[in-house]
Amino acid sequence: MILGSNSVRETHYDVLFVKEDASYEEIRASYRTAILNSHPDKLNSDHETGERFLRVHKAWEILSDPKSRTAYDSELRDLRQDVVASEDISLDDMIIEDAGEVMELYYQCQCGDNFSVDSLELNQMGYTLMRDGTGIFVRTPDALPASIVLPCGSCSLLVRLMINPDIKVPIDGYL
Repeated sequence: MILGSNSVRETHYDVLFVKEDASYEEIRASYRTAILNSHPDKLNSDHETGERFLRVHKAWEILSDPKSRTAYDSELRDLRQDVVASEDISLDDMIIEDAGEVMELYYQCQCGDNFSVDSLELNQMGYTLMRDGTGIFVRTPDALPASIVLPCGSCSLLVRLMINPDIKVPIDGYL
């Protein structure tokens, strides 16, 4: 997901419901399902269905071509790195709530609201929030440090969540 005006916007990977490290075969299979499920001729055609169909088709055009996909991935990395954030935070700066199947991560903004992301959103971006007996950590697709930018729920401030797969947050005090 990439940053939009004070919100997170869909990437082409999100449109096709695949991770950023998905293989061509996974992307192709997901595209076929998505295009069938969004085709205006098969559904009660409305404006939203037509837009979804076009987004699916555009995502396939970009992600099915290796050169286009490489350029797109590079653009995503640049967008994620070039955003001016009010501060950089790490996983251990966040409040983590275990809501059963989903873990919620919060960091309080100076306006009083929160920067937040949950384990499902992280998963859609290709990051897996893991829990073992001693702590919580994030697994990245390539096992390298990464970052995501989080908007505040109310104001225009942004923070960059630095993801280091080598850091584990102790469970005590967070759950």
